[in-house]
Amino acid sequence: QVQLVESGGGLVQPGGSLRLSCAASGAIFSVSDMGWYRQAPGKQRELVARINSSGSINYADSVKGRFSISRDNAEKTVYLQMNSLKPEDTAVYSCYAKVRVVPLTTWSDYWGQGTQVTVSS
Repeated sequence: QVQLVESGGGLVQPGGSLRLSCAASGAIFSVSDMGWYRQAPGKQRELVARINSSGSINYADSVKGRFSISRDNAEKTVYLQMNSLKPEDTAVYSCYAKVRVVPLTTWSDYWGQGTQVTVSS
């Protein structure tokens, strides 16, 4: 069984920073993409950032220059450093990972439970 456990959400004032972490554990053979999505009330879920096992990164236009994604392959952990936070960044942030539990099988997506990020004065 594969689990993704997130931490680091909370309440922060506009202009502040938060760092999210997401650790994958369980019967994992290998991990390819890891990343973060977010969903605000009344809005569709959107990709925030993703990073593959080689370190190639994609960001949503709305967070470029403010957010930074990184990963520790040995620890199977992905991080999201969020700086210059704005009220419109308020959302539930969920991490995901593409995982193989058995060699040479298909990749499956696993998700964390979600963590609330609220940016408000």
